[in-house]
Amino acid sequence: MHWLELPTTPQDHPLAFNHLDAAETWLASQPQASPLPMQGALLQQLEALDASKLDANERLPLLEFLRGVVAPIQEALAPRFLRKPLPMSAGDQQIFTMTHRLWTQLGIAYLRITPHFAPVDRLLPLHRAASALRLAEYCHLQAAQECPPLLDRLLLSTLAQAEQVNLQRQPIIDPEFRHLGESNIAGHVAWAFLLRLIDPYRLSAHQLAVANRAISRWRELAGFQAIPDNDSKARGISLDALFGDTIPEGLPRWLDVRTIDRKIRHRIESLQGGESPESLKLGLELSSAACIRLLNDMRLSLSERTATPATEVGELAISFGTEDAYTLLAGKPLNTQGLDEKSATIAHQRVAMFGFDRRSQLPNAVPSLNVPHECWTVVDGFAVRPAGEGQRRISPCLIATRDDKVARLGVMLGLRTTQDGSLRAQLSWYPNQISPGFIQRIVGTPGKIPVFILSSAGNTYLIAPANAGIKLDVGLTIDQPTPKHLTPSEVSERGADFVRYLCHKT
Repeated sequence: MHWLELPTTPQDHPLAFNHLDAAETWLASQPQASPLPMQGALLQQLEALDASKLDANERLPLLEFLRGVVAPIQEALAPRFLRKPLPMSAGDQQIFTMTHRLWTQLGIAYLRITPHFAPVDRLLPLHRAASALRLAEYCHLQAAQECPPLLDRLLLSTLAQAEQVNLQRQPIIDPEFRHLGESNIAGHVAWAFLLRLIDPYRLSAHQLAVANRAISRWRELAGFQAIPDNDSKARGISLDALFGDTIPEGLPRWLDVRTIDRKIRHRIESLQGGESPESLKLGLELSSAACIRLLNDMRLSLSERTATPATEVGELAISFGTEDAYTLLAGKPLNTQGLDEKSATIAHQRVAMFGFDRRSQLPNAVPSLNVPHECWTVVDGFAVRPAGEGQRRISPCLIATRDDKVARLGVMLGLRTTQDGSLRAQLSWYPNQISPGFIQRIVGTPGKIPVFILSSAGNTYLIAPANAGIKLDVGLTIDQPTPKHLTPSEVSERGADFVRYLCHKT
């Protein structure tokens, strides 16, 4: 396929209408109250319209009509695949697939008719294409699915066509997204690329919503450039990394984010000064402290820097969750009641045969933890698990491993499904200054809660399960060989199954 060539649309379904009155009649006969069947019907008609013999002037109003039906249905179905454990269930996966195919097909259909209009009349179809393709990418981020290279190329093609006729910054109001106010083609393309550049798979659902909202407000502050600015204060980011190869000559290859960096810095200062996220148009999903952490991460991601490629390759046995992590780090399970009950019969058999009630009491016995784990392959800094293996996972999540008798505690970040169905994630390991401990559950409930004390850069942190019920500024006694008394004062990191608190000793 040529770098910017439009894919061929299948001609599997007949077009049910060829003018607006017939389209409205067709829509009235469809199951409009049932989003799933409507998705399928709309996709069939979009493909049929794109492959039809109608001329561009006939197709454009029909595309506008269908787009008005597509938008609310897509919005209603998005929660079905928003940051679900991976791999997604078959039903949720199907909804995601239909959603991104609808937006992608809509964008392609608009792009296909664009060259048939006079240059001055190409603003509407190019703007609609940019919006649809941006939304196709966004639903991939919502579902934690890797974006296909085709979408990036189509977005860049849309921008290039707009630049050829000087329409890239021409403002237009979109009736389906009036909350955006006036927007332009370059802004939509920059919005899509900026989200991709902030490492969105590392974000939780709430963080992604806040980041998307912030970038939507700053989308038109980014500037596309053919060559980077030589100014020492410039903040240019090469787009080549997004595409996996070099962008052809004549197309924008750099994104200037200097003004956006300034906006982010000002938002951080305002939050630190006591303003609320809501007053700064960041929404209600995150606290002020969480917004500050997110914005700092966004600033770091938008800093152009040369990374040293990771060369680590190998197999890694990864255990998930605080219970198994405690077993690996402490060398013994924390809550053994259930394990003892399950092994009672085997213990009696050992007494009868050997005169010992525990395998560890046998001569030359080697203790075995038998901690549940999954085998992942580490390649170039990413951990990969083949399709069809292991349990469903969601990140960020707490992980542990043992290598050469040394146990490590860390976090799995940026989990996503790749184009071939395998899972891919980043692994971040805490420093070795970690000691396991536990806190007692509420009176009347069995078992103990595993926790971990981390010492790093002169600070003390407590890592605990997300459902441990820990409250800020309330002291805790951590049971260890030497009990420690800590008071969590601030949330430093929050994952799907754990929270890391900054503490002070009491």
